[in-house]
Amino acid sequence: MSDSTTRIPPSLADLAVPIGDLTPYHRNPRTGDLAAICESLNTNGQYRAIVVNRGTLTSRPNEILAGNHTFKSALELGWDQIAVTWVDVDDEAAARIVVVDNRTSDLAGYDTALLADILAELPDLDGTGYDQDALDALLDDGDLPDLLDLPSDGAGTGEKATVDYLQWGYLQWSSTRVRITAEEVEALGQIHAKFVEETNGDIGFGWHLMQLAHKEAAA
Repeated sequence: MSDSTTRIPPSLADLAVPIGDLTPYHRNPRTGDLAAICESLNTNGQYRAIVVNRGTLTSRPNEILAGNHTFKSALELGWDQIAVTWVDVDDEAAARIVVVDNRTSDLAGYDTALLADILAELPDLDGTGYDQDALDALLDDGDLPDLLDLPSDGAGTGEKATVDYLQWGYLQWSSTRVRITAEEVEALGQIHAKFVEETNGDIGFGWHLMQLAHKEAAA
């Protein structure tokens, strides 16, 4: 059971009310991922108040207009309080608030490259609503340049080098590009670090990988 008193921040504490006093909107058309919201509440706490209609004009007291699934998730977690902001509107205004709260979420979009960067920089994906497969899919949608300019050719000539592109999640040579998993990227990183330590550089690393593959195939 999650303790709501520790999951509602001080900035919202004065807005907390007994969760049992509230009721969901009677005709909410939205479906939500309660598991994801529960994970967010456990990880992030309640970072914004839900919106509740006092109901003096609708005869439905304490009815939730925005945040119905946050409420249901908090109930599932065993919370006894939740932070609330209040309105007091008639049936028509209540319906408009419910619909627009859902619709504005539907109409919103993402800069997927920026979103992928933000998620990739986090130490883990807990409480984000994303898992590794979803992050991989975002990375998979990213546009890759054909070539990557390196500041040096690695041979001490002072010339720049243009090489096939290598990015988290992708490996490309010539016109061939394949996707690799996070586990494969981690394994490559370990092999590369060992190679650099032993050779004081990474010239010939691709050939080294090929030799390792040949040895594994022959074993």
